[in-house]
Amino acid sequence: MTRVAGIGCRAGTTRDALAAALAAAGGADALATIMQRAGQLRPLAVLLDLPLHIVDVAGIATPTRSARIEALYGTGSVAEAAALAAAGPGARLSAPRRVSACGLVTIAIAEVP
Repeated sequence: MTRVAGIGCRAGTTRDALAAALAAAGGADALATIMQRAGQLRPLAVLLDLPLHIVDVAGIATPTRSARIEALYGTGSVAEAAALAAAGPGARLSAPRRVSACGLVTIAIAEVP
């Protein structure tokens, strides 16, 4: 089973904070995010030697919803939508998005059989 971590984060979030959130979520085989956060996630992808998928999340329905995120990006959760978009057809979320201990990162894992 392939695991894709969809990640949303605040501007300025460190690679260490992103890595801690990914570890707490159980790791992944690939990372996914939106164009606006690609620069922040690229160092983590390089460090872990994982592919980084940059996706458009507008219009993707998600189980959790943030009014602020919906107004900015057209989806209820960047993390959930990015994970689902990158994982592709047949993907399902293994759990709703989680907020990291530091409060700067949201992460959701989509799995594809």
